[in-house]
Amino acid sequence: MTRPHDMGGRFGDGPVVPEPQGIPAYTADWHPKALALTVAAGALGKWNIDTSRHARELLAPKDYARFAYYEKWIAALADLLVTKDLVSTDELKAGTAPAGGGAKITAASMAAALSRGGPASRPSDVSPTFAIGDTVRTLRPAANRLVNGGHTRLPAYAAGATGRILLYHGTHVLPDSNAHGLGEAPEPLYTVVFPAAELWAAPEHPNDEVTLDLWQSYLEPA
Repeated sequence: MTRPHDMGGRFGDGPVVPEPQGIPAYTADWHPKALALTVAAGALGKWNIDTSRHARELLAPKDYARFAYYEKWIAALADLLVTKDLVSTDELKAGTAPAGGGAKITAASMAAALSRGGPASRPSDVSPTFAIGDTVRTLRPAANRLVNGGHTRLPAYAAGATGRILLYHGTHVLPDSNAHGLGEAPEPLYTVVFPAAELWAAPEHPNDEVTLDLWQSYLEPA
């Protein structure tokens, strides 16, 4: 099913207005704290990055629409903490909880943790089906084939579209599996280039191209 965050190419939301250069990375004092808290909680090892992305897209549509960026992060984090039995709803409401064990990230080590990131490349026995220059088509609908209504990185606007393999990135963790505790299931990852006219019926600039990083299981020969 389409989640509220899957807004690419949707009509009626107005133009994308780039923020001016020099705007602060955070516009409220609690924004960096939200980021730090999310990273620190992730270090407890109870979920992975794909699980956390799925938690954000599971927010109620009315909340997703009205929440600012870091409000979405905090709301999803709260849901994960309760779902994973790290805190209760009563503790969450009270703002207190017993100290838990597990890995910890301190304020002093946060910058290093962010700079390390979390590479998703993995060795795999799955061979690439496609080569650079091949013409491919994305599956329709844009849905998780492993979990009904589950997480996927194939945007709805690109479902059933025909494009060309531009780059091959090796084998990477499959979000559709990893988000739901089914294992990393690494498979080939490609950059696919699509003509704008292939994605939308009346693009403002038909000669523009859109590139998407897509996993092999999202694609079929065209």
